[in-house]
Amino acid sequence: MVNDEIKSIIDREAEAIRSIPVDVSYDQAIDLIYEYVHKRKGKLIISGMGKAGQIAMNIATTFSSTGTPAFFLHPSEAQHGDLGILCRNDIVLLISNSGKTRELEELVRLAKGLVDDVKFIVITSNRDSPLAKEADVCMLTGSPEEVCPLRLTPTTSTTVMTVMGDVLVVSVMKKIGFTSADYAKRHHGGYLGEKSRKQCE
Repeated sequence: MVNDEIKSIIDREAEAIRSIPVDVSYDQAIDLIYEYVHKRKGKLIISGMGKAGQIAMNIATTFSSTGTPAFFLHPSEAQHGDLGILCRNDIVLLISNSGKTRELEELVRLAKGLVDDVKFIVITSNRDSPLAKEADVCMLTGSPEEVCPLRLTPTTSTTVMTVMGDVLVVSVMKKIGFTSADYAKRHHGGYLGEKSRKQCE
């Protein structure tokens, strides 16, 4: 019985991943990141609140380790000076399941006050949300139902967000021709660093 319940949870999460809408927004987001970070030499700033913020942090570090300079910006800390990391030619990726996270709505307003033409990519489940309407590119999650028995705790939604972030990372890696040698330059310790250097021999 326990195993059946576990398998059901895994199956539901897997089905949510398979149901992620795949459309032109991926190409648009990849092209924007490439244009602003790799051609205009800006940065990718990624932000989210709560559990989505933890996913945003993971995506930022994965981008940085694979050749695309990226930083996590906490939306609340942004109001206390951290917004200063944002410069012209930077691009912002916002992650919010509801698309109406107050702190991110405020971040949009503040960011535009600092860099008036800043571009936004938004990952959300709600195409009609305030953040979706602010987006230059809106990437939809497919509104998966949380596997949490209360249907409240971010579980399936954060799984889907992670996968969408992985798709962006891998796609940009391919677009810039990121190699094992490039990887080795950024990984000087640990198993992955050793493995990447061996691949270069």
